[in-house]
Formats: sequence, C-alpha cells, structure tokens
Amino acid sequence: MARLLSSAEVVDLLLAQGFAFVSQRGSHVKYRDTHGRVVIVPAGRAAIPRGTLASIIRQSGLPRELFR
Repeated sequence: MARLLSSAEVVDLLLAQGFAFVSQRGSHVKYRDTHGRVVIVPAGRAAIPRGTLASIIRQSGLPRELFR
C-alpha cells in the first residue's frame, strides 16, 4: 500500500510544477498554473485521503508518477 501524502507535500509538489497560490477559503486552498488549471487542496491535513488525492491529480493535469 502506498503512503498517503500530506497537504504540505502536495503543495510543495504543485509549487515546484509552476502552480501559484490564488486564495484560501476556510480549510481549502486554491492554486492555479499558467495554463489556467485550478487545483483545490485541503489545508493542514496530515494525510490526504486517496479519493481526494486522485481528484487533485486530475485537476492538476500532472502525471500520477509525480505524486508517488
């Protein structure tokens, strides 16, 4: 079973891939890249659930391998 990623790890990966902080509302943080793709990440989570991570990967358009 693969290790679950934390919010901080996902955010670091998104920032390294060219995403930038846009806004935050409650515990959800919005990031956008230069192509206009928007990703919503739950803030402050020690482990992001698999389904939520799958949604983040789809929203980002990045290869799944980057998130391993």
